[in-house]
Parts: sequence; C-alpha cells; structure tokens
Amino acid sequence: MTSAVLKTSPEAPLKRSFRQQMHLAREDAIVSAVNRLLAEKGFDAMTVDEVAAEVGIAKASLYKHFSSKEDLAAAAMVRVMDRARAFLDSLEGHSDRKPIDQLRAVARWTMEVQLAGEMPSLPSENSSLRASLTTNKAYVDGLMDVSERLGGWITQAQADGSLNSALPAIAVLYTLFARACDPVLGFLKSSGRHSNAEIVDMVLSTCFDGLKSR
Repeated sequence: MTSAVLKTSPEAPLKRSFRQQMHLAREDAIVSAVNRLLAEKGFDAMTVDEVAAEVGIAKASLYKHFSSKEDLAAAAMVRVMDRARAFLDSLEGHSDRKPIDQLRAVARWTMEVQLAGEMPSLPSENSSLRASLTTNKAYVDGLMDVSERLGGWITQAQADGSLNSALPAIAVLYTLFARACDPVLGFLKSSGRHSNAEIVDMVLSTCFDGLKSR
C-alpha cells in the first residue's frame, strides 16, 4: 500500500491592499524628494514645507509618514546606504578584480550618483541630523557593513602594494567616503567645460594617482 504524498505549495506573498500600496508609493515619493533636496541644498537649508510642496501634499499629510525633519533626512540617508550595499554586492560577484579596482569602482559610483543629484550631503558636525543618525539602527548597520567591506579591500590593496601601506587604513576609507560629497565635482560641472564622465575620470586620477608628475 502506497501512502499519498501531500504536496504543499510555497506560501504566497501577502497582497497589499490598494490603500497600503498608495501609502508606500507616497512614502517613496517623499523620500525621493528629500534625497534631491538634500543633494541640492543640504539638511540645514532644506525645509519640511519644501518637501511637501515637491511631493504635492499637505504638510500634515507628510507628518503621517515621518514625524520630523530629521526622520525625513534619515530615511533618505538609509536609502542611499542601501543602494551602496547593493552596489558592493554586485562588485563582490567579480572575484577576478583586484582590490584596488574594486575601490576605484566604488569611488566612481559615488561620484556618478552625486553628479546625478542623488547623493545627500553629509550633515555638519553640529547638525541635529548627525545626532539622529547615530541612533538610527538601519543607517548605523549599513554604515558598518559598508565600512567593513571597503576596509577589507583597502587592507588587501595595501598588502599587494597597490595602495600606500604607510597610510592608516581609516584615512584611506574616509578619503573614499569624501568622494560622495566632493565639492570639486560641482565646481567642475558648473564650468560647463567637461562632461560628467570626464569629471569623474579627473577626480579619480587625483584621488588614486595623486597630483605629482609621473
């Protein structure tokens, strides 16, 4: 006698209601607007009124999604951090690349995102946003993950002679982070004399090759 085998299908994903979908879509639009304004003006100059106007909703409606200006900006910073982690995931799929090439790719990506107007400006030391970010678990976890992965490539590149081993790894890491908010990119772009690709190549060269004549 054979026993019947019950076949169970994988559990279907929960279907969101139309109201939930609209809520998420509006939240996405809000974070996108905040991202653009942070990239353009920075946290201190950005206002909640501007965000609401950009999305086309009342300020009261915006506060149903985010309770403060700091929460708005933190959500945008978390989104960029998630994008960075996804980009690092894609790089780690190329095990044939040298660590120095991986670091160059990261620096190129951050500059391209900034030139596209999609990179929020980092908050100043005394900004209320900086204090808020230090208690935001999603942001802190993302920052630690990105820092550890970049730190691994930096250490490997110093070991194989591609990077100056006399430099503290933390100094190299912060130099790479600085490319995400490098004002040189904006200055060169405003001159109108170079394409975005040319600007990225020039700044990459100064970052990795230095200014000394070869």
